[in-house]
Amino acid sequence: MRELNVSIPGLELAGLAWGEPDASPLLVLHGWLDNAASFASLAPLLASRFHVIALDLPGHGHSQHLPESTVYQHVDYARAVLAAADALALPRFHLLGHSLGAGVATMVAIAAPERVRRLALIEGLGPLGDDGSRTLDRFREAMASKAGGHRPLRVFPSIDDAAAARALVGGLDAALARPIVERGLRAVDGGYSWRSDPRLSRPTAIRLAETQVMALLLGLAAPTSLLLARPHAPYLEPDALQVRIDCVADIRVTHMDGGHHLHLEHPEAVATWAAHAL
Repeated sequence: MRELNVSIPGLELAGLAWGEPDASPLLVLHGWLDNAASFASLAPLLASRFHVIALDLPGHGHSQHLPESTVYQHVDYARAVLAAADALALPRFHLLGHSLGAGVATMVAIAAPERVRRLALIEGLGPLGDDGSRTLDRFREAMASKAGGHRPLRVFPSIDDAAAARALVGGLDAALARPIVERGLRAVDGGYSWRSDPRLSRPTAIRLAETQVMALLLGLAAPTSLLLARPHAPYLEPDALQVRIDCVADIRVTHMDGGHHLHLEHPEAVATWAAHAL
């Protein structure tokens, strides 16, 4: 495992890499409030075939936070990933994403079909959409959120305490969450605090309408494999997700017993799935 630093216009990104640099490149993108260490168990199992590059998305892990005047949204995450691929001199690459990273990876593949060889998605197909039921409330909540109004960061006496808190909130066993937690902390007076941007927890003012997401998915050309946990997450309701799946011309869907972080719970099984997907 190697630390990675990537300069893109206006932003410094970080990440982790596994495997030989001259192997076929595989970009992997983590979920919301996770970081590149989300793939610490899976990536070594793929490194015999790929040069695995796990980016810390902007505002996550060791990557730079966006300026206070900007917001975090899928379109700009996708732009950052493509800029990172340019900086890494990757004209073509395989792409794997989990959750938020799956949504971003989908948009990258749609934006640059000539660059993405194959697409593997864990627990996500496209960004969170908007059915209109909470558009007004969400917009007002986001606009009322003051720029400097976030609460002071919580300080944990130890890494173990932070891992326990992460497990409690995310439903992920503390031992499995440990790599993400260690990379996601910074030392402060009295212990440790999260290094991710607190603004990531603010409401999003505007989401793409579900019809817009569907229109984008109709343009997804890369051979795509989607891995879903069983039982399903509340925000991946099967009927609504099937509508999205039906928009993709070349997609294979697989279900696996487990939680939202399948690649942490069952890295060997997910590696086997990825070997066929990619």
